[in-house]
Amino acid sequence: MSPYDSDPADRLVTSSADGEDQAVEAALRPKLLEEFIGQERVREQLSLVLQAARKRGASPDHVLLSGPPGLGKTTLSMIIAAELNAPIRITSGPAIQHAGDLAAILSSLTEGEVLFLDEIHRMSRPAEEMLYMAMEDFRVDVIVGKGPGATAIPLELPPFTLVGATTRAGLLPPPLRDRFGFTGHMEFYAPAELERVVHRSAALLDVEIDPIGAAEIAGRSRGTPRIANRLLRRVRDYAQVRHDGVVTKEIAAQALRVYEVDERGLDRLDRAVLTALLKLFGGGPVGLSTLAVAVGEEAETVEEVAEPFLVREGLLARTPRGRIATAAAWQHMGLTPPIQPGAGRGPLPAQQELFGQGAAARPGAE
Repeated sequence: MSPYDSDPADRLVTSSADGEDQAVEAALRPKLLEEFIGQERVREQLSLVLQAARKRGASPDHVLLSGPPGLGKTTLSMIIAAELNAPIRITSGPAIQHAGDLAAILSSLTEGEVLFLDEIHRMSRPAEEMLYMAMEDFRVDVIVGKGPGATAIPLELPPFTLVGATTRAGLLPPPLRDRFGFTGHMEFYAPAELERVVHRSAALLDVEIDPIGAAEIAGRSRGTPRIANRLLRRVRDYAQVRHDGVVTKEIAAQALRVYEVDERGLDRLDRAVLTALLKLFGGGPVGLSTLAVAVGEEAETVEEVAEPFLVREGLLARTPRGRIATAAAWQHMGLTPPIQPGAGRGPLPAQQELFGQGAAARPGAE
């Protein structure tokens, strides 16, 4: 087994939710829009949509929430239902593989109900086409029979509000995207906003934490409230077992060192990718598949799990010739970038802009 082997499902800094996260998040979720922290622009716009709908006594327009996982799309959907004092039905795109599945859900909705469809971009095409008419005309055509004798039976639906959530808005076909009356894009959180999230969650979990300790956790949370809450729980465990239960900056740093989350939020997999890129390939460029083999992971894991954050942090760049490390990556890992093209692995053409050097191209890079 490679020393870099890491199960993405075990990562503290992953923004996906496991069983424990789902149970704890249910208790930590804000119930009303005024309690929701961050996303000021989306929150204000959504508030206007909901207030106007309440004044009209009608269901609001369908809502599409897009953005990376862990930023509060599911929470906002539940808040929409709470603000409307309406029931909510929760399902997901992968669970709807046939038009009949969607027809069964839609036909059982009550007037004014909120239907939350997570990962809506992963819904099957037949169900997607049925959703067009349901969203626009509150009607679906149920096909009875097969072949020339098939008959379409129109089924009227009560007015409802669809809240769709997606991490990849670009995969939504334009006809579906255009049927949403309001689209909100969720942004990564600023450290100050995450500090508020940590303080709120600590109060709900009955964890005593000082402001500097909260800032330490927030700074390592990759701009994601779900990660902040997960790190808080692990720091709480450390503080209760090895100290007096109070979370300070020093205790938070010690705890996260145990869990291998550094001061920028990088974990073992992230650092493994950077270490391989810097030490084995001189900073690149190197192809994704080669880098994945060096790390001992699948190429898909490196590309979808580690790379997005490394690119966003300015530690790694994607180029037509392969992945390259930036000057910030060398600095963060405490290594000195190569300077002379003739001395070992010199800066490669794709790195010249980053280091401001005019090294000659080296053939054979991926």
